[in-house]
Amino acid sequence: MPITVKSPREIELMTEAGRILEIVHNELGKALHPGMTTKEIDELGEKIIRSYDCIPSFLDYNGYPASICVSVNDEVVHGIPSPHRFIREGDIVSLDAGVIYKGYHSDAARTHGIGRISKEAEGLIRVTRECFFEGIKYAREGNHLFDISAAIGRYAESRGFGVVRDLCGHGIGTALHEAPEIPNYEMNRKGVLLKAGMTLAIEPMINIGGWEVDWLDDDWTVVTRDHSLSAHYENTVLITENGPKLLSLTDTSEI
Repeated sequence: MPITVKSPREIELMTEAGRILEIVHNELGKALHPGMTTKEIDELGEKIIRSYDCIPSFLDYNGYPASICVSVNDEVVHGIPSPHRFIREGDIVSLDAGVIYKGYHSDAARTHGIGRISKEAEGLIRVTRECFFEGIKYAREGNHLFDISAAIGRYAESRGFGVVRDLCGHGIGTALHEAPEIPNYEMNRKGVLLKAGMTLAIEPMINIGGWEVDWLDDDWTVVTRDHSLSAHYENTVLITENGPKLLSLTDTSEI
């Protein structure tokens, strides 16, 4: 599948999709509290998404049964919300969400601490976010795709964390997952040359322990093999002639 370069009109639509998704994440982050079920998180997320006349990207995607992926503690990604799963003080909760606005997707993820969390968990969440910003330093026209991957992986590993290798970021546009795949670790090749108008979902998934993961019997939920904590941070990124533009985050002071 070729990598699509978006037109000005497509960029306008994706920018609005990203703006709405940022609101969804901000509202969900404020609502999280001990005793809340993961199903309640999903229901609130879907309500907010639809209130902006958008469609949840994830609902029924390849059979996924919810609008928000809610992954707790050692769950890396794709946790399925449940009315029987309660979040507790000290948990870390990764929320992955996407919206479709007039046929165009945005995709972003955040990891939150619930109440007081351990220093180790705080460090994991912070470094995972920092990995993203280290990566997008290279998300510039004329660089190669895997420059982003190498920067993410080197930063995480330099701080003693494991980088998930079985999952990756991706292109995004009229489809949730478009070419190219974007690993979060150093590759032995350069990858495609980045061009203005490309839109990418860059998403470090970082573990306190090893990088190895397993899939649960639901065929969706991915967990760390050693049951260590995992965090996830993602934004939809537009490559421009002047550097990266974050479509799902308005605070770009760290670029």
